[in-house]
Amino acid sequence: MDQSARYADLSLSEEELIAGGKHILVAYKMKQKAGYGYLESAAHFAAESSTGTNVEVSTTDEFTKGVDALVYHIDEATEDMRIAYPIELFDRNITDGRMMIVSFLTLAIGNNQGMGDIEHAKMIDFYVPPRALQLFDGPSKDISDMWRILGRPIVDGGYVAGTIIKPKLGLRPEPFAEAAYQFWLGGDFIKNDEPQGNQTFAPLKKVMPLVADAMKRAQDETGQAKLFSANITADDHFEMCARADFILETFGPDADKVAFLVDGYVGGPGMVTTARRQYPSQYLHYHRAGHGAVTSPSAKRGYSAFVLSKMSRLQGASGIHVGTMGYGKMEGDADDRQIAYMIERDEAQGPVYFQKWYGMKPTTPIISGGMNALRLPGFFENLGHGNVINTAGGGSYGHIDSPAAGALSLRQAYECWKAGADPIEYAKEHKEFARAFESFPGDADKLFPGWREKLGVHK
Repeated sequence: MDQSARYADLSLSEEELIAGGKHILVAYKMKQKAGYGYLESAAHFAAESSTGTNVEVSTTDEFTKGVDALVYHIDEATEDMRIAYPIELFDRNITDGRMMIVSFLTLAIGNNQGMGDIEHAKMIDFYVPPRALQLFDGPSKDISDMWRILGRPIVDGGYVAGTIIKPKLGLRPEPFAEAAYQFWLGGDFIKNDEPQGNQTFAPLKKVMPLVADAMKRAQDETGQAKLFSANITADDHFEMCARADFILETFGPDADKVAFLVDGYVGGPGMVTTARRQYPSQYLHYHRAGHGAVTSPSAKRGYSAFVLSKMSRLQGASGIHVGTMGYGKMEGDADDRQIAYMIERDEAQGPVYFQKWYGMKPTTPIISGGMNALRLPGFFENLGHGNVINTAGGGSYGHIDSPAAGALSLRQAYECWKAGADPIEYAKEHKEFARAFESFPGDADKLFPGWREKLGVHK
């Protein structure tokens, strides 16, 4: 059934829709299956995403038609399809009237992903008008809160040197805590990797007191504050809160230095929002394990990594992993800095839409995935700043001297870039950074040919 007469209006102006402020706009890359018209399939997609069915039904009235989602732009050659969703379509909380990401995804990425006339459709951007922004939580904490704890300026406080406990699974409580202590002697921030929680060989109630003690000892020895991101991911709201409450009680006077990590993609928006609302005083660390199933460039359905990150700011994530923009081991390229700019700035251009945030707190880009001190200067140059959290697991524990030396080498890499110095010349005066060349010789050969001769290192 061709529904384009009802669910498409190509005369609508995107500029006027944005100025009107009554619609959430969504841009997709959509291709219809052979034998179907592009506009016909696009209209069917909009119908399935809002008020439509596959047949005419007697219960539809004029009000219902007034909240139809409308296709307002198509370009079959570039697979560009854009739909305007009236704000009234989306579910609202009965407790406080706020909007929810679950409802946004149910409509914009719902049954339409399995439609028979659609070859593929992937959300690449969306625009949220001011009224809808007011109805999302947004972050309660941001990187400025970390800078404050670390004793830094709360504007442009700079690079937070972090790590992931390695190996990510398999350490018992004492070795886990010792690994944390060794890194904290040189670094700022530790997250226990996303699979690690309450395994039988490392019970949370035994691990966390040891980690809290390691934090105290490292702070005493260095005279510097330290930060820990504790994984509270769980299927059940009560289990998640039980973990969080135990962790806060265990860290006691250092509880303000604890972030809560949640696996936001596999756990879903409900888990993210539970953490955001139940623990607004903690930095909310959104880990995105599993997201590549839909966000990978090779995936033609679902939504992009850009969309995932933008949604995380609406939900209230203080920080989210954004990859390494091609400088680490994961998928990505230099243009992924667009993701960082969208979540950290008060206004930014996305792949399609220009978004203003009207003062909503920023979400910190968290950089992880194969990074070490040698890769950081190029990363910072591409991004244009160093106001990020970097969790370098192998880049710290793989340092030839110690995890603390690895942490110092990361910080020195930032200072090198910030000073505009030549990395090899800088290494001559900074031992830990210099030893990173020997620790990661493959990267050194690729990024800094001739480094052995210049640094006096012999095979």
